[in-house]
Amino acid sequence: MAETSPPVCLVTGASSGIGYATAKRFLAEGYRVAICGRRPESLQSAANSLGNADHVLAISGDIGLVETRRRLVESTLTKFGRIDVLVNNAGAAPLGDFESIDESTFETVVSTNIRAVFSLTQMVWPTLKKQQRGSIVNISSMAAVDPFPGFSIYGASKAWLETFTKAIAAEGVDDAIRVCCVRPGAVETDLLRGLFPGFPADQCVRPDDIANKIWSCVADPVGHPSGEAFTVSK
Repeated sequence: MAETSPPVCLVTGASSGIGYATAKRFLAEGYRVAICGRRPESLQSAANSLGNADHVLAISGDIGLVETRRRLVESTLTKFGRIDVLVNNAGAAPLGDFESIDESTFETVVSTNIRAVFSLTQMVWPTLKKQQRGSIVNISSMAAVDPFPGFSIYGASKAWLETFTKAIAAEGVDDAIRVCCVRPGAVETDLLRGLFPGFPADQCVRPDDIANKIWSCVADPVGHPSGEAFTVSK
């Protein structure tokens, strides 16, 4: 693959919301994109909406499963020959009182919000290291620093994500690998409406606002130092 080939951004949880908006933004900036989502029909619909089929790769599957993560990375490298940006956006956000959380729910959060991020990042890392450049943007949440009742394990998983970001950012310095967090407040998405149908719309930011900040983390390294988390909220 020629060095002049367009860069590549891999986005998880990209069937809708923040992930879809991020893929759309990076396409507009001249990137090719690989997108992943759990529901094949929704993911294909997103890919069709993005257009530019030669620059879009859609891989369906549960990102919590190692085989999905491996297939995503291998397929992206086979089709595009490189990975320049990884956006760890997919997440599980169950709402419920601490005492009512069962083992299955806990395991889903760990598998999606922690294990998948760790594993996928580790799979992509050798490519970024070989290229001697690359960016990873992890999508956190205000719940990481201001958890509220009902979001105990979700907030804790996002706090882990922010610590993980800071730690691997320090390890990536010598190989020009940058790692940042974007920390959204309430975002107007189907996920939010499913959990909080009555949440005031005027207190929400748009998925495009988060996508713009993700792009800034990649395009403006001076203004967005590696290892830091950047809040986007009303």
